[in-house]
Amino acid sequence: MTRVIRFAMLACGPVALLLHFWAPERHLVIFATAVLALLPLAGYIGHATEILAERYGGGIGGLLNATFGNAAELIIGALALREGLIDLVKASITGSILGNVLLVFGAAALVGGYRRPVQRFNRTAAGVGTTMLLLSVVGLIVPALLHRVAPAESGLRLDTEIAVVLFITYLLGLVFTLRTHKDAFGVVEASGLEEGSADAVPSGASTRNAVLLLLASTIAVAVVSEVLVGSVSATAEQLGLTQIFVGVIVVALVGNAAEHFSAVTMAAQDKMDTAIAIAVGSSTQIALFVAPVLVFLSYLIAPTPMDLLFTPFEIASLGVAVLSISFIAHDGETHWMEGVQLLAVYVILALGFFYLPH
Repeated sequence: MTRVIRFAMLACGPVALLLHFWAPERHLVIFATAVLALLPLAGYIGHATEILAERYGGGIGGLLNATFGNAAELIIGALALREGLIDLVKASITGSILGNVLLVFGAAALVGGYRRPVQRFNRTAAGVGTTMLLLSVVGLIVPALLHRVAPAESGLRLDTEIAVVLFITYLLGLVFTLRTHKDAFGVVEASGLEEGSADAVPSGASTRNAVLLLLASTIAVAVVSEVLVGSVSATAEQLGLTQIFVGVIVVALVGNAAEHFSAVTMAAQDKMDTAIAIAVGSSTQIALFVAPVLVFLSYLIAPTPMDLLFTPFEIASLGVAVLSISFIAHDGETHWMEGVQLLAVYVILALGFFYLPH
């Protein structure tokens, strides 16, 4: 992306804000300019994450990117809850998980493996990540199944209790990644750098600048995302799209822009540990952190509390996605054809959501 194009796309952010306040009926234009503004912001997040990954390891870099990248999903979800769009929020949770494990990692494997016969990554870290993802998706599937098997015995209390379990699991997962098993996730102690290695990692000033860039880009993403919330539903209605398709595909694609750019960039540089940490870690964060937090927030800001009642097609799609990434990640290596296969699964599921009746 040339500098001129980047600045032109960044200028779309103020344009979207101005239209949001002065011409709110121009939904399609607002939506388009907001999306264009998000793309270079995602690039800045990816660049800052790359600097931090070089200093602290691929696992930490992936964790930071997933965390800052998912800020958009959390903000969009909270704003949608305030408007009472609970079905849209749940659909965006499904779409974020599908998009990260199928679209993001699929594109990363395709781009990274285009000029290489095979790319390898930490098998242990990938196995832990995919297992955590499987367990987190189970936490989203169980309440939906119980709602249908025994509706009289379940309700919002069950959903809230499961949200608490998911949130606690997420916190313990951080302890596992950053403390007890940090070596498996590429965590580097700042005090443990060897003498003469100062040139091998970014300086303190570079690290500080990277953190500031992450914060500034995330704040900008939050502002632009708020504009999207006000335009995405009306845009979808004008285009004849269902709310579930908007949540699963459109909102999730916009929210995952940072992960898309960063994972593909890392894979192109043969840094697959960071790429898979971004894709799988982001999906896990959505299920274990973003979803529970949105459930908790719904009691405070939404017209009615949010449940975890997902549609049968969403449940089936989540199961397919987790199985697909587990099969590909179990051997610690990948190639471009596996990227094609993941992308094919994503396109098939997207077509299913497109034709899903209202």
